[in-house]
Amino acid sequence: MVAPGFLAIGSGPAGVSAAETFRGRHPHIPVRILSADPALPYAKPPLSKEFLDGGHIDLDLHSAGWFRRHGIDLLLGVTVEHIDVDAQEVITRGGAHYPYWHLVLAPGSCAVPLTVPGGHRAQPLRTFGDAVALKMAARYAASAVVIGGGLVGCEAASCLTALGVATTVVVPESVPLQRRFGVDVGKRVAEMLADAGVTVVTSTTVTAVGETEVTLASGATVDADVVLAATGVRPDIRLADDAGLATRQGRVVVDEHMRTSVRNVYAAGDVTIAHNVAAGRPVVAEHWRDAVQQGRVAGLTAAGQPAIWGKVPGFTCRIGAFTLSYRGWGAGYDTATLTDRAGGFSVVYRAGGRVVGTLDVRSSPAS
Repeated sequence: MVAPGFLAIGSGPAGVSAAETFRGRHPHIPVRILSADPALPYAKPPLSKEFLDGGHIDLDLHSAGWFRRHGIDLLLGVTVEHIDVDAQEVITRGGAHYPYWHLVLAPGSCAVPLTVPGGHRAQPLRTFGDAVALKMAARYAASAVVIGGGLVGCEAASCLTALGVATTVVVPESVPLQRRFGVDVGKRVAEMLADAGVTVVTSTTVTAVGETEVTLASGATVDADVVLAATGVRPDIRLADDAGLATRQGRVVVDEHMRTSVRNVYAAGDVTIAHNVAAGRPVVAEHWRDAVQQGRVAGLTAAGQPAIWGKVPGFTCRIGAFTLSYRGWGAGYDTATLTDRAGGFSVVYRAGGRVVGTLDVRSSPAS
């Protein structure tokens, strides 16, 4: 039987940040990270940006030696089957038992599958393995179709085009990123994509994926040696549901300290709907820096240190020659005020007269 201590489920930014933070406060208590991903913990944002379009960047969050030197037991390729909150232990698919004093649940999200005929042929872009497979496929492809006009879809489409692959992005809404940023910004994003060489097809869906083409709802077909399903993600709350943790809107409910409804169990990252003290309400935050911050709060709370989540969520993405930087609550808004300026534009989103988000768009330095 292994000794109990601190345990994180998930090797993404939330799990690693939580483990690193706890270790910094308690140098002698056992610290473990269990992850189904076989790869050394890595940064995900570059997968649809620098890594995909040819960059050979170092994605590792830390080296294997770093985890050893800091006494963090990193167990990769391990699937957790069950959390026994009464016994305070985690059981893996192989039947191993890992007792804990403090547990941080940070399994992240799973890609939403493409449920159309031939949808299994479409590649996801969620893990390092996915990114490597897509990059290798693009090397030998003349054409590609990206299904979905969200952040990952837009980024990946512009990167594939930069690699010399004739790329079409299929967007179910009238413009890309419409649900997140509105129609006016979406029109400009469509122009960014077109300027980058991407063919943008809007207000339609893919109804079938063949070996070398996709079929649209109109019956038209588009050549596709490679198909990427950028159809969104779903928080992985299976363990939380099984363990009886309180959930809402398909996410684990946590307070501003990242505490769940169960004693000594915390959650961080994509799976949470967390109380943010700056917003004064529960907030969903699905991006890298938010997961890092929440992981740090969870690690500090588990270590017995005062910590609250009060940062304004935000993210940065790159589409063609432009970098988009957003800060805000990502919820609904009443008005969007767009202001043009040299090399880009900015948008202020308001709800009930209060600013709830800002978007800054600039030409990328390399453009």
